Amino acid sequence: MSSSILVFGASGQLGQCLAQVAAERNMTDRLVMLAEEQANILNPDGLRAAFEQHQPQYCINCAAYTAVDKAEDELELARRVNRDGVENLARLCAEFGATLLHVSTDFVFAGSGNQPLLETDEAAPISAYGLTKLEGEQVIPAHTDKYFILRTSWLYSEFAGNFVKTMLRFGRERDEMRVIWDQTGTPTYAIDLATVLLHLIETNNANYGLYHYSNEGVTSWYDFAVAIFELAGLPTRVVPIRTAEYPTKATRPPYSVLDKSKAKSQLGISIPHWRVSLQACMRRLNQEA
Repeated sequence: MSSSILVFGASGQLGQCLAQVAAERNMTDRLVMLAEEQANILNPDGLRAAFEQHQPQYCINCAAYTAVDKAEDELELARRVNRDGVENLARLCAEFGATLLHVSTDFVFAGSGNQPLLETDEAAPISAYGLTKLEGEQVIPAHTDKYFILRTSWLYSEFAGNFVKTMLRFGRERDEMRVIWDQTGTPTYAIDLATVLLHLIETNNANYGLYHYSNEGVTSWYDFAVAIFELAGLPTRVVPIRTAEYPTKATRPPYSVLDKSKAKSQLGISIPHWRVSLQACMRRLNQEA
């Protein structure tokens, strides 16, 4: 059997983190990194050609429509990518005997509670993006039994655009930042998520199913921003504001802390606290600067 790992959406944040972690684990020769222009998940013929050429054992889907606010006006486009594209991959994984590793989001929840969310809790998305990501989750079991779905939250890294890099840029330009304090969740270092994905492959884990994965701990966007500026040594003053003071087209879940008990017990992983992982990311960013 082939040991190759097809990575779709390889040019995005998580794809770049997978390449980084694979290099550190001497797995680069196993990864086939496919950017959108090389293998678009909406092109079944192109996908089939990739599967036929590489005969993968695993398929990691990092491709997604992630423009949360734009999705409110582009529901059908978001649905094509986040549901139909995922269905294309699930069908081919079943046909070729490959295991699908797919990344989803905390936005599948309404976020109206105040207790960490379990995989068995009701998904009730309150945005077009969250709806299409949930639909993507639902099409996978209809076609294959060999899959891992990892829901994550507040993803950031030294790659691509994300909250940490945005705060650092603004922090160097401004004396003051206004940041929402009444949305609660957990930042997730994409390097940590990439590490878990490759760990599942390295250990041949067969405890298939739906899992929650974020870093440990709980915070608000406000406290996250404060931590970023503190670690960067920036004097930027952070002013807490309510969600209502920063209106956006899409509604965000007010509370989306994910319970990781299942992932820790079934996947054989330990999870770092978000502050520890933020420090690691900041060190990498400083090395690049």
